[in-house]
Amino acid sequence: MEDDKNNIHELDLEKSDRPVWLMKSPVVVAKAWGKQAPSSSSFSSSGFNSLGKVVESFDPLQSQTEFFMEMVGAEYGNMPKSYALNMFKDFVPMGIFSESNLGDPASEGKVEHKFDMKPHGEDIEEYAKLCRERTSKSMVKSRQIQVIDNDRGVHMRPMPGMLGLVSSNSKEKKKPAPVKQTEVKRTRRDRGELEAIMFKLFEGQPNWTLKQLVQETDQPAQFLKEILNELCVYNKRGSNQGTYELKPEYKKAGEDDDTGEQ
Repeated sequence: MEDDKNNIHELDLEKSDRPVWLMKSPVVVAKAWGKQAPSSSSFSSSGFNSLGKVVESFDPLQSQTEFFMEMVGAEYGNMPKSYALNMFKDFVPMGIFSESNLGDPASEGKVEHKFDMKPHGEDIEEYAKLCRERTSKSMVKSRQIQVIDNDRGVHMRPMPGMLGLVSSNSKEKKKPAPVKQTEVKRTRRDRGELEAIMFKLFEGQPNWTLKQLVQETDQPAQFLKEILNELCVYNKRGSNQGTYELKPEYKKAGEDDDTGEQ
Protein backbone atom coordinates (compact mmCIF):
# COMPACT_ATOMS: atom_id res chain seq x y z
CA MET A 1 0.00 0.00 0.00
CA GLU A 2 1.04 3.58 -0.65
CA ASP A 3 0.39 6.30 1.90
CA ASP A 4 0.33 9.71 0.16
CA LYS A 5 0.32 11.55 3.46
CA ASN A 6 3.51 9.92 4.75
CA ASN A 7 4.95 9.36 1.25
CA ILE A 8 5.51 5.64 1.90
CA HIS A 9 5.92 3.24 -1.03
CA GLU A 10 5.91 -0.56 -1.08
CA LEU A 11 8.94 -2.37 -2.51
CA ASP A 12 7.99 -4.53 -5.51
CA LEU A 13 9.67 -7.93 -4.97
CA GLU A 14 8.24 -9.73 -8.00
CA LYS A 15 11.66 -9.96 -9.72
CA SER A 16 13.81 -10.19 -6.59
CA ASP A 17 14.99 -13.76 -7.36
CA ARG A 18 15.91 -13.05 -10.99
CA PRO A 19 19.68 -13.64 -11.64
CA VAL A 20 21.47 -10.49 -12.87
CA TRP A 21 25.01 -9.94 -14.17
CA LEU A 22 26.90 -6.89 -12.91
CA MET A 23 29.56 -5.47 -15.23
CA LYS A 24 32.14 -2.74 -14.60
CA SER A 25 32.76 -0.92 -17.88
CA PRO A 26 35.43 1.59 -19.01
CA VAL A 27 34.51 5.27 -18.80
CA VAL A 28 34.32 5.70 -22.59
CA VAL A 29 31.83 2.82 -22.85
CA ALA A 30 29.66 4.12 -20.00
CA LYS A 31 29.53 7.61 -21.56
CA ALA A 32 28.67 6.17 -24.99
CA TRP A 33 25.84 4.10 -23.53
CA GLY A 34 24.56 7.12 -21.62
CA LYS A 35 24.38 9.19 -24.82
CA GLN A 36 22.69 6.46 -26.85
CA ALA A 37 19.02 7.40 -27.24
CA PRO A 38 16.56 4.50 -26.81
CA SER A 39 14.69 3.49 -29.96
CA SER A 40 11.93 1.00 -30.59
CA SER A 41 14.21 -1.08 -32.84
CA SER A 42 16.96 -1.37 -30.22
CA PHE A 43 14.74 -2.85 -27.51
CA SER A 44 14.94 -6.58 -26.84
CA SER A 45 12.06 -8.87 -25.97
CA SER A 46 12.70 -8.20 -22.25
CA GLY A 47 11.92 -4.52 -22.72
CA PHE A 48 15.48 -3.24 -22.22
CA ASN A 49 17.56 -1.26 -24.67
CA SER A 50 20.03 -3.59 -26.43
CA LEU A 51 23.57 -2.21 -25.97
CA GLY A 52 25.76 -5.24 -26.63
CA LYS A 53 25.95 -8.97 -27.23
CA VAL A 54 27.62 -11.36 -24.75
CA VAL A 55 29.48 -14.30 -26.32
CA GLU A 56 30.31 -17.36 -24.20
CA SER A 57 33.31 -19.42 -25.31
CA PHE A 58 34.65 -22.67 -23.85
CA ASP A 59 38.35 -23.54 -24.10
CA PRO A 60 38.66 -27.37 -23.99
CA LEU A 61 42.46 -27.26 -23.58
CA GLN A 62 42.30 -25.19 -20.40
CA SER A 63 38.83 -26.41 -19.38
CA GLN A 64 37.56 -22.91 -18.73
CA THR A 65 34.73 -20.70 -19.96
CA GLU A 66 35.43 -17.21 -21.31
CA PHE A 67 33.01 -14.34 -21.89
CA PHE A 68 33.23 -11.52 -24.42
CA MET A 69 31.13 -8.42 -25.12
CA GLU A 70 30.43 -7.25 -28.67
CA MET A 71 29.06 -3.71 -28.98
CA VAL A 72 25.78 -3.37 -30.89
CA GLY A 73 25.16 -0.51 -33.32
CA ALA A 74 27.31 1.88 -35.36
CA GLU A 75 27.05 4.88 -33.03
CA TYR A 76 30.37 4.28 -31.31
CA GLY A 77 32.74 5.70 -33.95
CA ASN A 78 36.37 4.70 -33.36
CA MET A 79 35.66 3.24 -29.92
CA PRO A 80 36.68 -0.43 -29.47
CA LYS A 81 33.85 -2.83 -30.28
CA SER A 82 35.16 -6.03 -28.64
CA TYR A 83 35.81 -6.51 -24.90
CA ALA A 84 36.82 -9.37 -22.66
CA LEU A 85 34.70 -9.95 -19.54
CA ASN A 86 36.87 -11.07 -16.62
CA MET A 87 34.70 -12.83 -14.04
CA PHE A 88 35.18 -12.14 -10.32
CA LYS A 89 35.29 -15.32 -8.27
CA ASP A 90 34.55 -13.69 -4.92
CA PHE A 91 32.30 -10.67 -4.39
CA VAL A 92 29.87 -9.36 -1.81
CA PRO A 93 26.23 -10.47 -2.43
CA MET A 94 24.32 -7.60 -4.02
CA GLY A 95 20.84 -6.77 -5.28
CA ILE A 96 19.66 -4.47 -8.09
CA PHE A 97 16.90 -1.92 -7.43
CA SER A 98 15.04 0.60 -9.59
CA GLU A 99 12.68 3.50 -9.04
CA SER A 100 9.84 4.67 -11.28
CA ASN A 101 9.03 8.28 -12.12
CA LEU A 102 6.40 8.18 -9.37
CA GLY A 103 8.96 7.09 -6.81
CA ASP A 104 7.86 3.44 -6.61
CA PRO A 105 10.86 1.19 -5.77
CA ALA A 106 11.30 -2.30 -7.19
CA SER A 107 13.80 -5.13 -6.92
CA GLU A 108 15.20 -6.09 -10.34
CA GLY A 109 17.08 -9.18 -9.16
CA LYS A 110 20.20 -10.39 -7.35
CA VAL A 111 23.73 -10.31 -8.75
CA GLU A 112 24.75 -13.80 -9.89
CA HIS A 113 28.04 -12.91 -11.63
CA LYS A 114 30.29 -9.85 -11.59
CA PHE A 115 32.56 -8.93 -14.52
CA ASP A 116 35.36 -6.48 -15.28
CA MET A 117 35.14 -5.23 -18.87
CA LYS A 118 38.50 -4.81 -20.67
CA PRO A 119 39.44 -4.17 -24.34
CA HIS A 120 40.13 -7.41 -26.21
CA GLY A 121 42.51 -8.42 -29.01
CA GLU A 122 43.26 -5.78 -31.63
CA ASP A 123 40.95 -3.32 -29.87
CA ILE A 124 43.57 -2.84 -27.13
CA GLU A 125 45.51 -0.57 -29.51
CA GLU A 126 42.40 1.50 -30.30
CA TYR A 127 41.70 1.89 -26.59
CA ALA A 128 45.28 3.04 -25.96
CA LYS A 129 44.90 5.67 -28.71
CA LEU A 130 41.68 6.93 -27.13
CA CYS A 131 43.48 7.26 -23.78
CA ARG A 132 46.27 9.28 -25.37
CA GLU A 133 43.76 11.54 -27.11
CA ARG A 134 42.03 12.20 -23.77
CA THR A 135 45.42 12.97 -22.24
CA SER A 136 46.19 15.52 -24.96
CA LYS A 137 42.81 17.21 -24.49
CA SER A 138 43.24 17.35 -20.70
CA MET A 139 46.61 19.07 -21.13
CA VAL A 140 45.04 21.99 -23.01
CA LYS A 141 44.67 24.91 -20.61
CA SER A 142 41.33 26.71 -20.85
CA ARG A 143 42.22 29.43 -18.32
CA GLN A 144 43.41 32.83 -19.52
CA ILE A 145 45.62 35.38 -17.79
CA GLN A 146 44.61 39.03 -18.18
CA VAL A 147 47.12 41.83 -17.57
CA ILE A 148 45.61 44.99 -16.00
CA ASP A 149 47.26 48.18 -17.31
CA ASN A 150 47.31 51.52 -15.44
CA ASP A 151 45.79 49.94 -12.36
CA ARG A 152 47.83 52.15 -9.98
CA GLY A 153 47.25 49.71 -7.16
CA VAL A 154 43.45 50.12 -7.04
CA HIS A 155 42.86 46.38 -6.67
CA MET A 156 45.50 46.15 -3.95
CA ARG A 157 43.93 48.76 -1.67
CA PRO A 158 42.01 47.59 1.42
CA MET A 159 38.25 47.71 1.28
CA PRO A 160 36.35 50.30 3.41
CA GLY A 161 36.10 49.19 7.04
CA MET A 162 39.28 47.10 6.85
CA LEU A 163 41.77 49.89 7.57
CA GLY A 164 41.67 49.22 11.31
CA LEU A 165 42.39 45.53 10.72
CA VAL A 166 45.59 46.11 8.75
CA SER A 167 48.71 46.72 10.86
CA SER A 168 51.28 49.20 9.52
CA ASN A 169 54.04 47.62 11.61
CA SER A 170 55.55 44.74 9.69
CA LYS A 171 57.05 43.32 12.89
CA GLU A 172 53.57 42.74 14.30
CA LYS A 173 52.52 40.64 11.34
CA LYS A 174 52.32 36.99 12.20
CA LYS A 175 53.91 34.48 9.91
CA PRO A 176 51.41 32.10 8.35
CA ALA A 177 51.47 28.66 9.89
CA PRO A 178 53.02 26.08 7.57
CA VAL A 179 50.47 23.84 5.90
CA LYS A 180 50.94 20.22 6.80
CA GLN A 181 50.94 17.71 3.98
CA THR A 182 48.06 15.79 5.57
CA GLU A 183 45.90 18.93 5.63
CA VAL A 184 46.08 19.51 1.86
CA LYS A 185 42.74 18.65 0.30
CA ARG A 186 42.94 17.44 -3.28
CA THR A 187 40.01 17.60 -5.69
CA ARG A 188 39.23 14.44 -7.65
CA ARG A 189 39.58 14.63 -11.42
CA ASP A 190 37.20 12.99 -13.83
CA ARG A 191 37.93 9.25 -13.72
CA GLY A 192 38.48 8.95 -17.46
CA GLU A 193 40.74 12.01 -17.52
CA LEU A 194 42.84 10.60 -14.66
CA GLU A 195 43.17 7.21 -16.38
CA ALA A 196 44.47 8.97 -19.48
CA ILE A 197 47.05 10.91 -17.42
CA MET A 198 48.16 7.67 -15.74
CA PHE A 199 48.72 5.99 -19.11
CA LYS A 200 50.82 8.97 -20.20
CA LEU A 201 52.96 8.79 -17.05
CA PHE A 202 53.59 5.06 -17.43
CA GLU A 203 54.60 5.57 -21.06
CA GLY A 204 57.47 7.74 -19.87
CA GLN A 205 58.42 5.62 -16.84
CA PRO A 206 57.41 1.96 -16.32
CA ASN A 207 57.46 1.93 -12.50
CA TRP A 208 55.97 4.42 -10.03
CA THR A 209 55.41 4.51 -6.28
CA LEU A 210 52.10 5.71 -4.88
CA LYS A 211 53.78 8.76 -3.33
CA GLN A 212 55.29 9.75 -6.68
CA LEU A 213 51.94 9.43 -8.45
CA VAL A 214 50.20 11.53 -5.78
CA GLN A 215 52.75 14.29 -6.37
CA GLU A 216 52.54 14.03 -10.17
CA THR A 217 48.72 13.96 -10.42
CA ASP A 218 47.82 15.97 -7.28
CA GLN A 219 45.04 13.45 -6.55
CA PRO A 220 43.88 11.83 -3.28
CA ALA A 221 45.88 8.70 -2.47
CA GLN A 222 42.77 6.55 -1.92
CA PHE A 223 41.29 7.57 -5.28
CA LEU A 224 44.60 6.80 -6.99
CA LYS A 225 44.67 3.35 -5.39
CA GLU A 226 41.28 2.55 -6.95
CA ILE A 227 42.61 3.42 -10.42
CA LEU A 228 45.92 1.61 -9.83
CA ASN A 229 44.13 -1.59 -8.78
CA GLU A 230 42.35 -1.62 -12.13
CA LEU A 231 45.24 -0.67 -14.42
CA CYS A 232 48.37 -1.89 -12.64
CA VAL A 233 50.04 -4.65 -10.68
CA TYR A 234 51.90 -4.00 -7.42
CA ASN A 235 55.44 -5.35 -7.08
CA LYS A 236 55.82 -6.88 -3.61
CA ARG A 237 59.38 -8.10 -4.16
CA GLY A 238 62.33 -7.83 -6.52
CA SER A 239 64.26 -4.81 -7.76
CA ASN A 240 61.03 -2.82 -8.28
CA GLN A 241 59.56 -3.63 -4.86
CA GLY A 242 56.99 -1.12 -3.66
CA THR A 243 56.15 0.20 -7.14
CA TYR A 244 53.26 -0.13 -9.59
CA GLU A 245 53.49 -1.07 -13.26
CA LEU A 246 50.86 -1.45 -15.98
CA LYS A 247 49.08 -4.78 -16.37
CA PRO A 248 50.36 -6.83 -19.35
CA GLU A 249 47.35 -6.06 -21.56
CA TYR A 250 47.83 -2.28 -21.22
CA LYS A 251 51.63 -2.47 -21.34
CA LYS A 252 51.48 -4.53 -24.51
CA ALA A 253 49.15 -2.00 -26.14
CA GLY A 254 51.58 0.84 -25.49
CA GLU A 255 54.64 -1.09 -26.73
CA ASP A 256 52.90 -2.21 -29.92
CA ASP A 257 51.73 1.31 -30.64
CA ASP A 258 55.22 2.79 -30.13
CA THR A 259 56.66 0.20 -32.49
CA GLY A 260 54.14 1.12 -35.15
CA GLU A 261 55.02 4.80 -34.92
CA GLN A 262 58.76 4.28 -35.54
